[in-house]
Amino acid sequence: MNDTPEPASPPCYAHEVPAPARPLDWPHWRKAQREALLAARQAIPAEERARVAAEVASVLDRLIAPGPGQVISLYWPFKAELDLRFWMESAQARGARIALPLVVAKGQPLKFREWHPGCAMERGVWNILQPAGTEEITPTLTIAPLVGFDPDAFRLGYGGGFFDRTLAALGPGVKAVGVGHPSAALRSIHPQPHDIAMNAIVTGERGVILNGW
Repeated sequence: MNDTPEPASPPCYAHEVPAPARPLDWPHWRKAQREALLAARQAIPAEERARVAAEVASVLDRLIAPGPGQVISLYWPFKAELDLRFWMESAQARGARIALPLVVAKGQPLKFREWHPGCAMERGVWNILQPAGTEEITPTLTIAPLVGFDPDAFRLGYGGGFFDRTLAALGPGVKAVGVGHPSAALRSIHPQPHDIAMNAIVTGERGVILNGW
């Protein structure tokens, strides 16, 4: 199922919350795991996050080869997510159209507006910046930050379900890439019926999981 290069060092699972005693407790486990992972991510020095972001960008260049005809959705970083805005500018300069997500309503798929350097921005949900007044466009490929991930290319997000609903609405023709720090590795996120596996997880030069790419 996966094409998984050897990691630079063995994954560390020290942050993992003990497994629940009953299967029905998996949602609570995921909530606790998410909190632990976010706290660990916030503690990563900015220099280390920048180093990993540079590696991830290099892998994305080879994996995606951004250019004309592509509509790539990314994200505006918050909560110590990898900052790939420099890669957004580079991809846009090579002819790809770049989109950023907008939360429309709870329980609804995300929408996307085109982004380009210098476009007007406004505060959206969770106070995250998003393009203001640009065209709504549909991605041909999505790149999303991850809170956690597992060897089967499942992504643990923030718990709102927005990204899974969006992938379901976009359909299987749109590939999805999760990006993050290698310390977010889990043995399993214990996927639920609504979870959709990524086509790729990228956490560095030697941190790549491919799943039907």
